[in-house]
Amino acid sequence: MREIRSAADSAISPRLTTWLTIVRDRGGSDLYLVSGASPSIRVRGQIEALEEPAMESVDIETIALSAMPAHAQAAYLAHGLTDASFRHGTLGRFRVNLHRERGRSAASIRALPLHPPLLSELNLPPGVDALTELRSGLVLVGGPTGSGKSTTVAALVDLINRRDARHIVTIEDPIEYDHPHRRSIVEQVEIGLDAPDFPTALRSAVRQSPDVIVVGEMRDPETMRIALAAGETGHLVFSTLHTGDVAATISRVADAFPGERQGTIRQELSMALAAVMTQMLVPAVGGGRVPAVELLMVGYGARQHIRKNALQHLNQEITFTRKDGSFTFEECLAQLVKRGVLDIEDARARAMHRDEFDGLIASPRKR
Repeated sequence: MREIRSAADSAISPRLTTWLTIVRDRGGSDLYLVSGASPSIRVRGQIEALEEPAMESVDIETIALSAMPAHAQAAYLAHGLTDASFRHGTLGRFRVNLHRERGRSAASIRALPLHPPLLSELNLPPGVDALTELRSGLVLVGGPTGSGKSTTVAALVDLINRRDARHIVTIEDPIEYDHPHRRSIVEQVEIGLDAPDFPTALRSAVRQSPDVIVVGEMRDPETMRIALAAGETGHLVFSTLHTGDVAATISRVADAFPGERQGTIRQELSMALAAVMTQMLVPAVGGGRVPAVELLMVGYGARQHIRKNALQHLNQEITFTRKDGSFTFEECLAQLVKRGVLDIEDARARAMHRDEFDGLIASPRKR
């Protein structure tokens, strides 16, 4: 796959190259450039100031813009805010947010993983890999900001890429993970650089005979409409939404449309949806965080509830389709407790149906 760069490496500020090298060498996650402070990095959650002079606003702006593609530079000059990713030589890919604070420029630069994550490394419940076996349909991954939705989708795509000879098209704003060609051919479209917006990119992707399409985020009704149509017409489509549970994820799509169209959209959803997964990160015993996940493999019953807008019945439908791979948050939380990964009170506090959770904790049955 071609390397997507914001500019030639030689155009990127040498000072930025030095600081990004330090971030990688120290295993850091972020570089912060704020007026009146020295450049700082985050390492294992702690902020460390570099031995550099305090920065001026104009220097931050010049340094950050040197790494950005033209569309991101234009957005910043027009609005004082922009977000983009770039690749820098052997240092890998970074995501930069350039913004204004107190009338001055500031930048936050995130070091992205050098390789897509392996699904086996994410501590997801058994059975999530079944999503990669689907041949068509829309798969929605929901969860709050920072819950790892994009990471999960990247790992699912990586598994398909390693195992199957398929044509994969990802559409992102910006690109976060580089997917090399393995068994599959992977095309990665960045909004602003390769296409002006998600609907345009998605309409084009459907005409490219893809097997798998990834829509980084469904932000608008037009993108949702095209994704639904693609999922219904033989493509496997992955996308993410900022939602809390399966019912809310489905509702978010229908609610994005005018009231007079929502009945039609629910009908289309009932036919296009293959699976809905939501996840949150919860504190693990001994430190760190672990994903708690809910998964609905959409079958006949769920399709009927979606058509009738009876989404309150979907939790029960998850239980009915356990044999097909579905499981509730409560089942996942209970298994984490039984494995000693999660404290029982932390788990109970996050359970949406506490009676179900308590019953599962008391029961010796395992999923």
